[in-house]
Amino acid sequence: MRRSNTQKLGEVIKDYLKESNIGKKLTEIQLINSWEEIVGKEIARRTEKIYIRNNKLFVHFTSSVVRNELLLHRETIRARLNEHAGEEIIKEIVLK
Repeated sequence: MRRSNTQKLGEVIKDYLKESNIGKKLTEIQLINSWEEIVGKEIARRTEKIYIRNNKLFVHFTSSVVRNELLLHRETIRARLNEHAGEEIIKEIVLK
């Protein structure tokens, strides 16, 4: 016998993530983990530290040459990251 108020487990989990604001943090972690896939192995190897705070992506590099090169492509990278996330998570990229 099926109850009328049953829900699929996937829907319940999505609702819980939205209500508890954990979903956004999980998306941010997925973006950080996909950094190599988005920018390539060479740039990822020269990435020292990467984190997201207040919709800003902060990236620290070991190479100033790579940092300067990415300064020119900041908007393209931001668009690719947001496309990968399926929503606008990153509003600004800060390269150090």
